[in-house]
Amino acid sequence: MIADAPLISVIVTTYNWPEALSLTLQSLIGQTDRRFEVIVADDGSGPATAEVVCASAKSAPIPILHVWQEDIGFRRSAIINKAVAEARGDYLVFVDGDCILQPDFVTQHRELSQPNHLVTGSRILLGRKLSGMLLAEGRWSYRAFLRSALWYRLTGDISKIAGIFVRLPPSRFRDYRSFVWRRIKGCNLACWKADALAIGGFDESFFGWGSEDIDFVFRLQEKGVVRRSGTWATEVLHIWHAPPDSSRAEGNEKVVRERIEAACRRSRADQTPNWA
Repeated sequence: MIADAPLISVIVTTYNWPEALSLTLQSLIGQTDRRFEVIVADDGSGPATAEVVCASAKSAPIPILHVWQEDIGFRRSAIINKAVAEARGDYLVFVDGDCILQPDFVTQHRELSQPNHLVTGSRILLGRKLSGMLLAEGRWSYRAFLRSALWYRLTGDISKIAGIFVRLPPSRFRDYRSFVWRRIKGCNLACWKADALAIGGFDESFFGWGSEDIDFVFRLQEKGVVRRSGTWATEVLHIWHAPPDSSRAEGNEKVVRERIEAACRRSRADQTPNWA
């Protein structure tokens, strides 16, 4: 890695799950690329989360900052925007505090980064049994995980295995030609800070779980930022948990679809010849 490479800010969203966050931070501390900082974007967790962040920061070879906001409901967009405001990096990588990152995660995101591009990555789902074991142990060892990866796949404790062993290089074939709704995961997303600020960051009117990440990607693409796939390069390991409260999901999705439809109408209007 070049010593003067742009600083990356990895923003980790979390809420009252310190055991999972500890595994996330351990995996970040073990990255092969060290030219990055970590900002824990905390949507109102209790003291146990602050203790995990503080303990991790003391032993980490990279800076770890804790940004917190009052718990008055699911406000992921708001806490991410607070973290972005604190970020010193030119490039932002967004992950969730229930994801474990492979050691080359930051390296792969750096290789995929390019001006006027954003990256949407994918995830490997960990089964309930494996997740419980890792949380109970409280320690993350990538080498131990690799030794048992095939067994985990055969027993259904991981949803796929190729993304652990296969890496495909950056290329233009990764780039999307237009907006596509699917495969946008807020737990594995990256863009340049300047691009995020240019669209006003995440929309804080989204309250409750669902679609704020899709809206963010759509608005970036509407401004001309090219979406790039991070599949086969940046897969994260997603710890099993019960489904989130989706009571606001339908309403949030409706807002995004209306924005997409409005953008399509504007595009068609711009392409209509003016015969006057």
